[in-house]
Amino acid sequence: MNRIKEVLKDKGISQTWLAEKMDKSYPTINEYARNKRQPSLEDLYKIAEILQVNAKDLLVDSEKNTGK
Repeated sequence: MNRIKEVLKDKGISQTWLAEKMDKSYPTINEYARNKRQPSLEDLYKIAEILQVNAKDLLVDSEKNTGK
């Protein structure tokens, strides 16, 4: 699970803009944002760099997500 959608919203950045910066299609970025598909580690780090956040900020803590 990732937090790409939340980070984009917090920063006021559109998925279309990120798709252009990533040289990816809008549907691919949209699938990442909706957690229908997960980016590769390489793409995750590239997204973090573009959004100027730590890659960890794009990930959901699995313990918090499972209620442990």
